[in-house]
Amino acid sequence: MRRTLRARICLSVLLVLPAAGLGPGTAAAAPEPHPGVTPSAMQYQLHSTLERALGDRAAGSYLDADTGELVVTVTDEAAADQVRAAGTRAKRVERSTAELESAMAVLDARAKITGTSWGIDPSTNRIAIEADRTVSAGSMALLKTVAASLGDAVRIKRVPGVLKKEVVGGDAIHGGGYRCSAAFNVSKGTVHYFVTAGHCTNSAASWSTTSDGWAIGTSVGTSFPTNDYGLVRYTDGSRPAGDVNLYNGRYQDITSAADAIVGQAIRKSGSTSKVTSGKVTAVNVTVNYGEGPVYNLVRTTACSAAGDSGGAHFAGATALGIHSGSAGCSGSRGSAIHQPVKEVLSAYGVNVD
Repeated sequence: MRRTLRARICLSVLLVLPAAGLGPGTAAAAPEPHPGVTPSAMQYQLHSTLERALGDRAAGSYLDADTGELVVTVTDEAAADQVRAAGTRAKRVERSTAELESAMAVLDARAKITGTSWGIDPSTNRIAIEADRTVSAGSMALLKTVAASLGDAVRIKRVPGVLKKEVVGGDAIHGGGYRCSAAFNVSKGTVHYFVTAGHCTNSAASWSTTSDGWAIGTSVGTSFPTNDYGLVRYTDGSRPAGDVNLYNGRYQDITSAADAIVGQAIRKSGSTSKVTSGKVTAVNVTVNYGEGPVYNLVRTTACSAAGDSGGAHFAGATALGIHSGSAGCSGSRGSAIHQPVKEVLSAYGVNVD
């Protein structure tokens, strides 16, 4: 029983359709895109510390696909010297993070259109906007007009799918007539929890491993929209391992958490598309779901499918995020979006197990 429970809660998949009479998803795993760069522990640390230290003189960082170097974008030579002194590469750019965020504030105020998302791509020093196929010609015209007012700070791309939470069955826990699963196991002292998508914890107060089964946990925190995360406390005495299901009979132990870096390789695990790979393409992403916008997400090229919501985004033993949604896959390229897990750990004062 403990091994079964461990397998069920080591990785999440969200279902927010009524549970009765619904079976697991049947979609096949999509081909995997070319992976990004694998960051080192030092690069994760530099990514975080340098951006904090440089403030408005920085404009984000990314991993060079050819050399694997961490590149920190800066707006003046003094900041560039500071980056080089820290042992990594600097690149002078025109726009600071504050200027890019100001451009996104204009988009948020004037073009908050369901089916669109935008975020910062430090490698181009621009805002990368995506619009799915549900965005009408009139709404697209509005988006382009607002984008034009921002000059060359933005670029727009149409994506063929529909940007949505991915909400079909999987290896599940049950609550409130719905099915979903956990992302990462976390703890605070001797108290154990799991984190999952907020559009899951919005739906139920109590969770079990089977429909109408004994409760294993209770929702103690939820945030959606604006954010997309929730916290469930184990109430059955469980102390499950902090693993991610690799769907090949093996599990990845999770020992740390970090913020994703543009250009880095990631893996996504969910019960429909199983384990897929990709790379990070934008950070500080706003996604305009039908229920309202969610901010500060991360866009990747990993494939995902209905049933993968709430799944884990990770790199090796490092937890990166909780799967929120996507616009589906086109061939081997996807658009899986995650809620950064470090924000969730900080919000609830918990640590990965």
